[in-house]
Amino acid sequence: MRTKFAALLFAGLVGWGLALLFTRGIGDGDTLLPRPAEPQRTTTILQIDPTPLAHAADEVRVSYADMVEAVQPAVVSVYSTKIVSTRMGADPWARIFGGPSAPRQQREEGLGSGVIVSRDGYIITNNHVVEGADELSVLMPDDREYRATLIGADPKTDVAVIKIDATELPTVTLADSDKLRVGDVVFAFGNPLGVGQTVTMGIVSAKGRNSLGLLENVAGYEDFIQTDAAINMGNSGGALVDAKGRLVGINSAIVSTTKGNIGIGFAIPINLAASIMHSLVETGTVASGYLGASAETVSADVLERLQLPSGAVRGVVITQVTEGGPAETAGLRAADVVYAIGGRSISTMEDFRLQIAQTMPGSAVEIAFVRDGEAMTATVTLGQVVERPNALLEGVDVDLLGPDMRRRLGIDPRVSGLVITNVEDDSPYAGYLIPDVVIVEINRMPVTSLANAQGLLREGRNLLLVTYRGQYHYLSLTVE
Repeated sequence: MRTKFAALLFAGLVGWGLALLFTRGIGDGDTLLPRPAEPQRTTTILQIDPTPLAHAADEVRVSYADMVEAVQPAVVSVYSTKIVSTRMGADPWARIFGGPSAPRQQREEGLGSGVIVSRDGYIITNNHVVEGADELSVLMPDDREYRATLIGADPKTDVAVIKIDATELPTVTLADSDKLRVGDVVFAFGNPLGVGQTVTMGIVSAKGRNSLGLLENVAGYEDFIQTDAAINMGNSGGALVDAKGRLVGINSAIVSTTKGNIGIGFAIPINLAASIMHSLVETGTVASGYLGASAETVSADVLERLQLPSGAVRGVVITQVTEGGPAETAGLRAADVVYAIGGRSISTMEDFRLQIAQTMPGSAVEIAFVRDGEAMTATVTLGQVVERPNALLEGVDVDLLGPDMRRRLGIDPRVSGLVITNVEDDSPYAGYLIPDVVIVEINRMPVTSLANAQGLLREGRNLLLVTYRGQYHYLSLTVE
């Protein structure tokens, strides 16, 4: 059911030809880096109003026109252009061993929205609005147009930051999205279907939606605000604001059986989006905390038998602890039931991953857990997640050929090596390597692990023995 559900979500926000592509697993596959150096602070200033909404019992509101007029100048249309190369007439075997075929190029254009959050031109939008774009432009509500530069993007949260070369721009004030309540009135701003800037009204339908599968293809982190304010294609990256005109979220996705709005839309909380923005602007990357432990959500009956302390409603069970990782160093073990991280309650595995990922590497965080019926705490100094820990070559991910993969691919038990699991379209090796190819030898030496394979590769020409669908072949590959 979840697969079908997610597919509808993905279909819901494709804007004018730009495919909706959503986007840090924290577990055994991640590796640990030293704490990053203190980043250089940016001079960009955001306007923030963290006060909660107040409402008088006798207040009757008949118009939000003044609020809308104040927000509209800060919501922009984001146009993207990318040149896509397609290879025609090449069968899989030819792609692996015959080299790349002649590419055919075509131009794709996309439309989304964005929100100006600083007077010097920083704009928050969605990663899927700008992903893969060769050119970006921003159209202001007053018809001024600017070329935009991509500052950075985080597929794991679907947040991106772009910048235009302008000053004294209109901005929107940020609220504290943690103080948003179900039932609060909200407004969605954007450019749906290219008709022009539009505002729709609804309420906050739910908070903390984190099991939708929207970002599962990139092992991302979900913490969506759900709203029934109408969101349609082209609204991606636009503003979700409260009744005071403060930015509470970035519109991101919808559930739909018709590819149009049916009242189930999702926005990224502005607290999360602003945190990602600061990291991208200041360091060019997103630093995520690393615990070195995997966990799973368990049923209420199981939790009751595990004797959680009073006030701990839910929790997750640690299933595996990485040897030498921060969790093991702090004394955490498999079967410990974690019910709070940094004072915030944990109910699901998604909560667990999000809270760890949102904490800066090097931070000391208190983890509350139960072991054998006894409530305990441990202070863990988090490490840093390394992106693409299974990368063998630029844009090429691999995994050790295990029993499950061997059965799926029908590979002889006598074959060992690394199986290619993913090849990015822009990888320099995309014309030579494809998923499901098994690398058996590199430079006439057997491949036994990722580290072993990395050590066998050398700059320049390399000779690879590979197997694909039962056939072996030697492949000459140049590594730069």
